Parts: sequence; structure tokens; C-alpha cells
Amino acid sequence: MKIAIPLVAGRLSEHFGHCEQFAMIEADIESKQILSQTQVVPPPHEPGLLPRWLHEQGAKVIIAGGMGRRALDLFIENGIAVHTGIAGGSPEELTHAFLAGALGDATPTCGHGRGGGQHRHHGCHGGNEAAHGL
Repeated sequence: MKIAIPLVAGRLSEHFGHCEQFAMIEADIESKQILSQTQVVPPPHEPGLLPRWLHEQGAKVIIAGGMGRRALDLFIENGIAVHTGIAGGSPEELTHAFLAGALGDATPTCGHGRGGGQHRHHGCHGGNEAAHGL
């Protein structure tokens, strides 16, 4: 499974649309291991472009600090599970937390925002959270 994490100075970006690069992490859900990691520079920010571009890169999950409702909907339309409301962290730390199911409240919600640092979980794993222990 490929996980996209927007970065600024090597750490999670507060908003994915303003990141310097994306960590693209290939991870094995079953063994909970990182298989590989590359960093790619996204195309210039343009509304609606990044969800499609990340889909083309093979991303199945995005871990982000925050994003607007339109972007959230576009990620879901592109088959990318969205985890927002996450604070800081390196790509490796965030990936291991995701694989361990420890990013926060795993209750699916239609809400948006960063509300008190609570994790927002949108369309994760195609709606099959239980199969991955989330």
C-alpha cells in the first residue's frame, strides 16, 4: 500500500497543498513494515490537481495536517483514504503510527477540521477499517 505524506522541511506539512514534497511510502499492512520510501516534488499547487496526481502516483492513503472539504471529496473520489488532523512527525513515525492503528480516533466521520487534535478518518481502506485493525 502506498501512503502519501506532505512534507515541509522533512516533517508533516500543516496543509498538503503547500508542501515542498511528498513522502511516498510503500508499506506492507500485514507485516506493518515500511518497504520503501521516495520523496517527490509535486506539481505547482492548483485547486483539484493534487488528489488526481497522487492517485496517478499510486497513493491509497494520505496523512495530512489539514485540508478543505473540496480536497477531501476529491481524494475520496480518487480512491485515496484520508487521515487529517494529524500533528507533526516524520514520515516514518507517521507511517508506523498508521500501520499500528495509532493515529487517533478511528471512528469514521463526515466532519472536517482539526478539532482539538482529533484525528479525522475519511474513507479509510475503502471502508474496511476492521480488516486492518482500525
